[in-house]
Formats: sequence, C-alpha cells, structure tokens
Amino acid sequence: MAKTVCPVTKKEFMEKAKSVTIDLAGTKMSASVKDFATGSFGWFINGKATLEVDGQPVQVQVGCNITVVGSKDAPRE
Repeated sequence: MAKTVCPVTKKEFMEKAKSVTIDLAGTKMSASVKDFATGSFGWFINGKATLEVDGQPVQVQVGCNITVVGSKDAPRE
C-alpha cells in the first residue's frame, strides 16, 4: 500500500493552520496547532469536560492528538 503524501510542508502548516473547535457532547474545546516531538504535526487538545452517564454528570480528562497523515515525512521548508 502506498504511503500518503502530506500536501503541505511543516513550515506552511505551522504558519497557516488555525485552531480547530471540537464539540464533545456539547462541550466546545479548542485544539491548538502542534509540532509533535515525533516530527509529525497537527492539533492537540488537553482539558476537562463534563459528560453524563445515566443522567449523572461525570468529569472527564480529555487528551487528543489530531495528526496530519504523512506529516512526519513532509518537507520541513
């Protein structure tokens, strides 16, 4: 299977990408642009939200990486 080629460079992504809003069961969270230590890039969320289980509110910790496919091998410039 052929690798997916990232259509943007790391520099283009870091300069042009905007935060992404995620809706988690009615709680809106903002994912920030991120340059991951692995060499990939994308967006990252870390925070807390309240969800319901059988009508009872439960607080949850949210951590999410949204990685651009092929970004680890994308040109840097």
